[in-house]
Amino acid sequence: MSKNKSVRDVGLTLTGFVWRVLFAIVLVLVTYNPSGYSYSKWLYTAIGAGEFGPQHAVVGVVLLGGWLVLLRATAQSLGFLGLLVCTAFMATLVWWLVDAGWLAANSITAIAWISLVCLALLLAIGMSWSHIRRRLTGQYDVDELHD
Repeated sequence: MSKNKSVRDVGLTLTGFVWRVLFAIVLVLVTYNPSGYSYSKWLYTAIGAGEFGPQHAVVGVVLLGGWLVLLRATAQSLGFLGLLVCTAFMATLVWWLVDAGWLAANSITAIAWISLVCLALLLAIGMSWSHIRRRLTGQYDVDELHD
């Protein structure tokens, strides 16, 4: 990055998008997944056994912070209509992949995994959409101009 470029002028790279996807997938799957190895299962088990402790609260607050970052970025970037279109795209893409036989959705567990990955992809797209829109149109989001 040259001396005259601000952090705001750095566009989205493929590596940057991949990092956003990985962050979203990790956050979604650590929060909940059907394998039983997730924060929600750990929390449910601890509460049921009367063993809820500060470690559960700390991890919960960290996850909450991650969710707030992703949800706020996605809501501001995509808006309601963009979120609706992106969700419709994901749903029809999954439908197409299942119809073509490339994706198996033959159990509730498979559908849960597919849904969680789609949610993570939706959040990653939401985090990246302002960069993509700026690159395509040259227009900045209003809050990008405020420091």
